[in-house]
Amino acid sequence: MRARVSIQQADFNLADEVAALRQGDGRVGAVCSFVGTVRDRNDGTQVASMELEHYPGMTEKSIEAMIDQAFARFDIHAARVIHRVGLLQPLDQIVLVAVTSAHRGQSFEACEFLMDYLKTRAPFWKKEQTPQGARWVDARAQDDAALARWGLS
Repeated sequence: MRARVSIQQADFNLADEVAALRQGDGRVGAVCSFVGTVRDRNDGTQVASMELEHYPGMTEKSIEAMIDQAFARFDIHAARVIHRVGLLQPLDQIVLVAVTSAHRGQSFEACEFLMDYLKTRAPFWKKEQTPQGARWVDARAQDDAALARWGLS
């Protein structure tokens, strides 16, 4: 069985990850997944590349705790989060959230809940290379409304 959380430089294969998540689990009637990719623009500015950093150990522990919350809130069977770090280029995959459940509604909600957490609270630091030079971006402060709808702040 694969870990629920992977922080890695290597790319991932969506089909392989979903197959592993639902393997041998006859209860699964729904799989919801989200794959985020690196855009070539952010806030109207061209982005040539992005570099993501994290604090090893702390990041995984934080995401594991949020997956535990997803299990407490939603009737789900399994969850998997992969987040890439290091130097990434536009079009590269950056994040995967995948969730299984008996019915689609629970999978959709849990997947969105986990993605909202990753965008706003997961301890990652992002630096973008733009035509004007490098800039640090605080992605965690972008969408407090996303957490508020889940009763988190």
